[in-house]
Amino acid sequence: MELNLSAVLDSWRFLLSGLGVTLLLAAGVTVLSMVAGTLLALGRLYGPRWLSAIIIFYIDSMRAIPVLVVLVWVYFALPIATGLNLPPFWSALLSLSAHLAAYVAEVVRAGIQSVRPGQVRAGMALGMSRSQILRKIVMPQAVVRMLPAFGSLLSLAVKDTAIATVIAVPELMRRADAVAGQTYAPVEVFTTVMILYFLVIFPLTRGIDMIYRRISFLGRS
Repeated sequence: MELNLSAVLDSWRFLLSGLGVTLLLAAGVTVLSMVAGTLLALGRLYGPRWLSAIIIFYIDSMRAIPVLVVLVWVYFALPIATGLNLPPFWSALLSLSAHLAAYVAEVVRAGIQSVRPGQVRAGMALGMSRSQILRKIVMPQAVVRMLPAFGSLLSLAVKDTAIATVIAVPELMRRADAVAGQTYAPVEVFTTVMILYFLVIFPLTRGIDMIYRRISFLGRS
């Protein structure tokens, strides 16, 4: 089989523009899911019982529903149900963030609960408020312990953007599919896409692992 590399070389600007959309979408999903997931975890742990029950239902529901189903529902069904018609990019951002936030919430909850209760009691004995204990004692240790899991979630945030191609978000997979269809060179184009995803995700995950190894002692108690 002869490789048709000209299909990739002639379209590299087009593909890189799609990669830019992928990175922008992944960055937005990461930020929104981290913020929302942290708030969900705090609400579940420290909120009233009724709020905790709602959050648990949300987390379990999101983890039970495929992200593709959430994406398609937000883009096609949400406008019919609410009249809110979001563009493809914003639909993808909302649905992917809402889905990933459920996993972030569980990671944050596990990290907080991994800190020994004795440290919380010691803080209370010193007259510290609950918020002070959380900010100065619990979270600094919990964040370090959560780093490996956050590395996996970050890679998911990047990889899940490929699903947005089904609602015509012009990200990398959408652009690659268009190029492959025009040039009849799917092997070359999609192999290039695989390499690009690898070049983005591998340094991220390895970098987080390196950071964790350097500061892991801060999470020990």
